[in-house]
Amino acid sequence: MTTSTAADVRLVAGALGARVRGIDLNTLTDSGFALIHDLLLAHQVVFVAGQTGLTPEAHVAFGRRFGEVELHPYLPRLEGHPEIVVIDSTDGGKVDVWHTDMTFHQSPPIASILHLTELPEVGGDTMWTNQCRVYEALSAPLRDLVDGLTAIHVIRIGTEFTSRAEHPVVRVHPETGRRSLYVNRLFTSHIPQLTRTESDALLEHLFRFSESPQFTCRYRWRVGDVAVWDNRVTQHYAINDYDGVRRGQRITVLGDHPTGNPPRWEHYAPAPGERYWPDRVNAVESY
Repeated sequence: MTTSTAADVRLVAGALGARVRGIDLNTLTDSGFALIHDLLLAHQVVFVAGQTGLTPEAHVAFGRRFGEVELHPYLPRLEGHPEIVVIDSTDGGKVDVWHTDMTFHQSPPIASILHLTELPEVGGDTMWTNQCRVYEALSAPLRDLVDGLTAIHVIRIGTEFTSRAEHPVVRVHPETGRRSLYVNRLFTSHIPQLTRTESDALLEHLFRFSESPQFTCRYRWRVGDVAVWDNRVTQHYAINDYDGVRRGQRITVLGDHPTGNPPRWEHYAPAPGERYWPDRVNAVESY
């Protein structure tokens, strides 16, 4: 669809994603930002094409239109611009696992804004999944169960950095009111109302279901493209299928506290001597 003579909008996939042409983020107007913001709420991820000349100052200013920009605690940053994280495939910048950014915080970021500045000749696409559609596609009994649960999200980087948070398994979007599944492979450890083995089984089902193709879009980047995604209702996956260099600059916008139904059960209390041997990578907490 075309919304005006200045900006051309095309949907990327049936599940989520919209691409915008005709907007220059260096000279972003209020009406241009309003269009991007509305598309983000409707389509979860927005690709702003043709931003090869985007300055770091304009990148930061764009992020601040959404809210306070985060200073990331441990990732490398662009010199002179501490708000901008450098993503470099030659320096640990490959995250080829489905995840939602930084859910281990009490208030995870509401949005991420990634500007791709260097790409391999082929490969290096990114995929996103619409967690609202995932939740809505669950059967009624399973929706009823997960609506009453919370999940523990954890990160541990040696002895340098640890963070832990408990969030609803289903969160309610503060602007649209839509409900979405809110667990991910990279950071979700367990569901505390269940035994650890029950939690592993349920989470594995939810992870696999979230990753089903019908809930996803796949984007082929061009140098200069900017992607803005709603971190409250999406997961993403950077496809590691290339040999060249892939570099970009990312801003994250500080978040709100995820809200949903209160848990309907207390945390599970293990029997004396009950033990657990995790078979999931991020089931990092025992009883």
